[in-house]
Amino acid sequence: MSEPRGSGRGRSRTPRRPLSEHCARLLSVAGTRAPSAADVLGTVTLLTGPEEFLGERAVTTLKEVVRGVDPEAEFSDTVGSSVTAAALDELSAPSLFSSTRCVVVRLLEDLPEEAVPGVVDYAAAPAEDVALILVHTGGQKGTGILTRLRKLDTVRESKSAAVKAHELPGFVAGEVRRHGGRIETPAAEALVQAVGTDLRALAGAADQLAHDFADRSISADLVARYFGGRAETKSFAVADAAVLGRAAVALEELRWALDTGTPPVLVTSALAGSLRALGRLQGVRRGARDADIARELGVPPWKVRQITGQARAWDAAGIATALRAVARADAEVKGAAHDPAYALERMLLDVTEARLG
Repeated sequence: MSEPRGSGRGRSRTPRRPLSEHCARLLSVAGTRAPSAADVLGTVTLLTGPEEFLGERAVTTLKEVVRGVDPEAEFSDTVGSSVTAAALDELSAPSLFSSTRCVVVRLLEDLPEEAVPGVVDYAAAPAEDVALILVHTGGQKGTGILTRLRKLDTVRESKSAAVKAHELPGFVAGEVRRHGGRIETPAAEALVQAVGTDLRALAGAADQLAHDFADRSISADLVARYFGGRAETKSFAVADAAVLGRAAVALEELRWALDTGTPPVLVTSALAGSLRALGRLQGVRRGARDADIARELGVPPWKVRQITGQARAWDAAGIATALRAVARADAEVKGAAHDPAYALERMLLDVTEARLG
């Protein structure tokens, strides 16, 4: 799906935030610097690993690099299951408005076998003004194409290793610093205790705290007051209702969550996490044990049955559509929207409409 052209025309560019430490490490070239246009255009960037949030942020950063080179650049986003050799040629072809293109293929592991040679051939000789970004979320599926891509000089791979539990407070501290804030170590630990281990939720919470308390160091007491009542539980109630297609219930849960102080970014984070779990489930082999599925999805074993039930009404196209709606709302509630509640309500309606029935 293409993004609007010329979105940066006629208005000043917002100062770019520095990369988080984990994201800078993910995108570093030879471990020393963030990517430049020369690193992105005319090459293929392969993002691999289980940390989808870091991978998604890396995609955003790469898009910014392309947009910085050419504000009129064309952007296309698709999933592996929809890619054919002909479709790749069409996605990477120059338009009447700009020869610069950025093509993102998510869920590379779902690429049809017959499309693999075409993708590998293109990757061996990419167009000089096209940035092709391939995202593989880990696991054994699709390792054949990874092996072939890794042999090409034109492919740059960036791996996102799983963030270990003991690294999470450091991740939180890095996120707060990224937004210009300060946080005490006990406060970072308290935030992990309150919000959980989901990186997207932690990043959203750190963003909210850094902006709301920009004039002081964030303490454990502030975290306790701000995230009292387990706000993430309310966010997941909204997400569960939306994924099940219960629009009225989702809207009611949203109003309750916002009225009781749940930060909007936790709602978008919870829903994105639920949708990505559905996407990963599609790549799990039939007949796998619940424990193996839980490990593949990165969720507790008790949640597997719930996700399996939700997945019956979703296909890859619907998940991709819903994720785009969540991404748009996430950007809006982080500053671009005058009414975050409206942005979230529209997101919920778009997500429920993306289901199969």
